[in-house]
Amino acid sequence: MADQAVFTLVNEQNGNLAFKLFSFLDNSYFDHLQRNNYYSLIWVKEGSGKLKTNFSEYSFEKNSLFSFAPYQPFMLSSKLVKGVAIYFHADFFCIHKHQTEVTCNGVLFNNIYQKPFFQVDDVLEGSLDTVIQQIKAEIQKPGLAQYELLISFMKIFLISASRVKAHQQPESIPPSATTKEPFILQKLKDAIEKDFKSKHTPQDYAILLNISSNALAKIIKTHFNKTLTNLITERIIVEAKRELYLTNKSVKEVAYELGYDDEYYFSRFFKKNVNISPQTYRETVGFGKAEMN
Repeated sequence: MADQAVFTLVNEQNGNLAFKLFSFLDNSYFDHLQRNNYYSLIWVKEGSGKLKTNFSEYSFEKNSLFSFAPYQPFMLSSKLVKGVAIYFHADFFCIHKHQTEVTCNGVLFNNIYQKPFFQVDDVLEGSLDTVIQQIKAEIQKPGLAQYELLISFMKIFLISASRVKAHQQPESIPPSATTKEPFILQKLKDAIEKDFKSKHTPQDYAILLNISSNALAKIIKTHFNKTLTNLITERIIVEAKRELYLTNKSVKEVAYELGYDDEYYFSRFFKKNVNISPQTYRETVGFGKAEMN
């Protein structure tokens, strides 16, 4: 069947995957732990099930769009799912470099506080289907400036998806007159963003917020379905990945800037959470060198 074809582009310089689009009729692609060295967008059009990712588990329904950053672990548990998947390598399209254009970093990808999927509404469904058909046509009959056109299609896809997800899952929780929890959570987010490079333990943040560790732990578990240690770890890893990709800093320099005096301790911490070493991450995800562009 034509719509079951796999549409793939390979990086001619190194032979690695640059871009891939395919349809799936079951869960065989995702029923085991995935740790891809590229960005993954998985649109489950039909079916429901459970997602396991990082430190959390979520239930999902049909018309869910999942987004995973490189080496972010995930697995879908479901018997009957159908949909479309898009994979793209950072060398093909880097969300960090194009942040001002697509604003998907922190919305679709690398948001440690929100679940990594959302519901595709009817309007977005039509828009995404149109973009997918345009991508398929371009890959089947390539013309002048093919990469540039495909990247334009990807920008439309990412911007459209980011807008809907941001509307459905606003990053800031509005204050509530009936509970102090939202205020504490916002203060926690601010504190983590400000101090994650120097404060690595839950106790550090409980002291900052003037709340007991147990009380803070209960609030976080209720709202984020994670522990505070999970949140701190994820934030450090997100920054480490960014530094490894976008700069030419040594692993030792990255470790030091993230508050680790021992490079080898940091490398073990990174490998425990990403499943590969910092150097291997840089070698397989790419080396953007943004400061040199």
